[in-house]
Amino acid sequence: MRVCVVGSGGREHALASVLGRTATVVVTPGNPGIPGSTSTPPEELEADLWVIGPEVPLVDGLADRLRSGGRLVFGPGADGARLEGSKAWMKSILSDARVPTARHGVFSDVPAAAAFLRSLAPPYVVKTDGLAAGKGVVVTDSLDDAIADVAAKLSGAAFGAAGRRVVIEEGLVGAEVSLLCLCDGRRAVPLAPAQDHKRLGDGDTGPNTGGMGAFSPVPGVGKDLIEEVVERAVEPTLNALHLRGVDYRGVLYAGLMLTADGFKVLEYNVRFGDPEAQVVLPRLDCDLAQLLAEAAAGRLVSEPSFTDDAAVTVVLAAEGYPMSPRTGDAIQGLDAAAAMPGVEVFCAGVGPGITTAGGRVLSVTGTGPTLAAARSRAYAAAAAISWPGMQHRTDIAAAVGGPDHSAHVTPRGGQGADQSADRPAPGDQTARFSPGGGGGADHSTNGDGQ
Repeated sequence: MRVCVVGSGGREHALASVLGRTATVVVTPGNPGIPGSTSTPPEELEADLWVIGPEVPLVDGLADRLRSGGRLVFGPGADGARLEGSKAWMKSILSDARVPTARHGVFSDVPAAAAFLRSLAPPYVVKTDGLAAGKGVVVTDSLDDAIADVAAKLSGAAFGAAGRRVVIEEGLVGAEVSLLCLCDGRRAVPLAPAQDHKRLGDGDTGPNTGGMGAFSPVPGVGKDLIEEVVERAVEPTLNALHLRGVDYRGVLYAGLMLTADGFKVLEYNVRFGDPEAQVVLPRLDCDLAQLLAEAAAGRLVSEPSFTDDAAVTVVLAAEGYPMSPRTGDAIQGLDAAAAMPGVEVFCAGVGPGITTAGGRVLSVTGTGPTLAAARSRAYAAAAAISWPGMQHRTDIAAAVGGPDHSAHVTPRGGQGADQSADRPAPGDQTARFSPGGGGGADHSTNGDGQ
């Protein structure tokens, strides 16, 4: 089977790596760190299956355009992608399907939003309605700060059109868990759960990001809870979509909060999580290409299976991320890191000559018999990699996998002007690096992939 993966980040590198176990893979546009990358648009490539990674082309209808040409596509059409493209619409689906979720309101004017905020107890959660690259969420104990954030979003100053409407939620307390489910329009099959770390800094401090690390499996999240989420949330959501004429074939990614009153769905995303894909997919010991092809055809009959190994990924980010990442620095140590046993390095914001070209630059994934072993391998490999101003969290999976690792921040340099997240700068897409080797509770989104 020949598979075309659409996208250019660490998620797409992980997809290509695992799909490549049983299929021939081409990635568009990819980046210079992903083997098989090409600048040829997906509509102009020949393949047996197209797998769309990021949310933006899904919301823009790429899956629809490919399907109109008779292609087999894993990824929802624009109608289903509204689940991520509009948080307000997603919340309406949750309400109609009676899916447990946080109390919320949708607002387009400041006075009404402020009045609703005053009715809530802190923490206050304010989200852009539209896509904001995982950075459109503010969680604060300050009512004044929450109202100021609403005003900035609704004015268009903060996120443009994406913020002209906001969703305000009650703050929930508990552990966050990500559950990715493969869907064929009517049936949903869960993958292994994961937990990610959204905040930039250790101890879940600093601004929200697209994700600074993740681990899988999640201790305490077993078969019973997964089955409950599928039965009470994912399947009712698929049914609600079907009643609206939406044939949802792709990933339905449930961002969950495990509260004292049971699980609640924070939101849905319509693609593989990033960085969750970098820990869930490497643990598969089945044919991913076959699974995705079955789902794309509307006949998902196979069941995913996983190794007993654990996986931990640590995101290495550029200086200035998430606001204004510096770019253009040469990345050192990739080959040495990738050669370590149980390590795989997934390239995200990587540009020509293996240089930094975005915010989240690399995801360094370690696998091992325990979370502690996987974590040790991931941090050992991360320590072999460097560029000026490189930053990463030192406490990914620390609560479940052992003590914190010492901070690894290389000397600071000048500030670049690139405002992008993971996406590489335009340029040479030739694959030059072939990798080897085999959280806490914040109330953020589960990312827009950046």
